Amino acid sequence: MRRKAHLLGVACAAALAASVSAGYAGPCSKDIHRVQAQIDAKLEAKAKAGPSARESTAATMNRQPTPASIAAAEAKLGDLSPQQVKTIKAAMARARKADRAGDESACQKALADAQTALGP
Repeated sequence: MRRKAHLLGVACAAALAASVSAGYAGPCSKDIHRVQAQIDAKLEAKAKAGPSARESTAATMNRQPTPASIAAAEAKLGDLSPQQVKTIKAAMARARKADRAGDESACQKALADAQTALGP
């Protein structure tokens, strides 16, 4: 009986530790979410205002678009250049990496780079 209680306590402690580490938010996680929302909103606005394209094969297979796939489609239509898409994706990846490392300064710099690449 004591062994079962001990094992239950160990299991609860492990679950708590896993939930804490999974829920960890770095120093600029909120800013990353804010900038990602701005990027998504700008891409959506550009998509609504710009020319339309034919529906892709992936779209007909019940797949949801991702910010990256939307950006790639925008680049093909000429709203964003392939270089802008590449720069934005790289900057957001740097921001997330810096956030995981706890480097707020590097994270903020990367977010600024992403916003600059996206333009007004």
